[in-house]
Amino acid sequence: MDALGNLTAETAGESAFVSFRNVQKTYDGETLVVRDLNLDIPRGEFLTLLGPSGSGKTTTLMMLAGFEAPTQGTIMLGGRALNQVPAYKRNLGMVFQNYALFPHMSVYENLAFPLRIRRVPKAEMDQCIARALEMVHLSPFRNRRPSQLSGGQQQRVAVARALVFEPEIVLMDEPLGALDKKLREELQYEIRQLHDRLGITMVYVTHDQGEALTMSDRIAVFADGILQQCGAPRALYDEPGNAFVADFIGENNRLTGKVKEVRGSTCKVALDNDGGETLALAVHALQAGERCALSVRPEQVQIAPPPGTLPNIFSGRVESVLFQGDHLRAVIQAAGVNAIVAKVPNRGSDHRLQAGGTTPVGWDTDICRAFHAR
Repeated sequence: MDALGNLTAETAGESAFVSFRNVQKTYDGETLVVRDLNLDIPRGEFLTLLGPSGSGKTTTLMMLAGFEAPTQGTIMLGGRALNQVPAYKRNLGMVFQNYALFPHMSVYENLAFPLRIRRVPKAEMDQCIARALEMVHLSPFRNRRPSQLSGGQQQRVAVARALVFEPEIVLMDEPLGALDKKLREELQYEIRQLHDRLGITMVYVTHDQGEALTMSDRIAVFADGILQQCGAPRALYDEPGNAFVADFIGENNRLTGKVKEVRGSTCKVALDNDGGETLALAVHALQAGERCALSVRPEQVQIAPPPGTLPNIFSGRVESVLFQGDHLRAVIQAAGVNAIVAKVPNRGSDHRLQAGGTTPVGWDTDICRAFHAR
């Protein structure tokens, strides 16, 4: 891997446990819901497929599971092509959002089902089930039916059923989407702890960026059927590769303008709406006269920087200030934008940032990232 957590060309083939090679998928023969996907997943990784609805992330998971067939390309698992291998022969565990438990069966019987299909002897089956229930802290509930369990307990049963036959890989399709916030956060931690303890490969689908940032070794960001960027959570947040990733991962101030000049990795941009000029890091190969989109994270916007300390300083009018515990969230009209968001550490009640007031705001060149306009 490189410094950003991305697989390099030299290491991808050697370390890949799962590989997508030039994979495409269409349902109607015209519209591609997954386009030219090339993705490698090392053994033991927790990879999250992240994107909005219709981005192709779930279709990618379903092709790996064997519930959908790729229209073009090859999917490899452990060095063998899966295209002609039916789902039940792929040795994959699957966890769905709606649990997919058998309502007429007890917890024990739900976990026994995949073992019976594999003709596991009864004594071994009992050991496997006991071990799986212990993993998810449900041993006392083995004789209950799903209707006698809470939503969180039912999801734990679904996770245990996916793990009970010791699959090579576990796939999870928005498994926590139906749970409330507190329970969702608890299960995020539990699933991640299970992954670390077992060392199993997990591929996890979600549209929740916070969930992806919390749980993942790497995140693959999808939009319009295209893999936009894949890397470690911090890399995607700090160094997004395009305007979509910058907007989708975390909160972001998006500005637009026209490139005036480019010098090496730095460009000067004339901001729209007579917002002035800013120096930015040219992430893409931009040219003078080209339109571009700019990204600045709220926590990197500085309030009232001393004159001359930053290359980009603008006068601003404070529209609102919200107290959010450890920080203040200020919305400021500046740089031709009505709502530049700044997150300011809370230093106590004497903070002089007030709605209706004025203040300079600014940022450094290397944290203002310039991309081709979408």
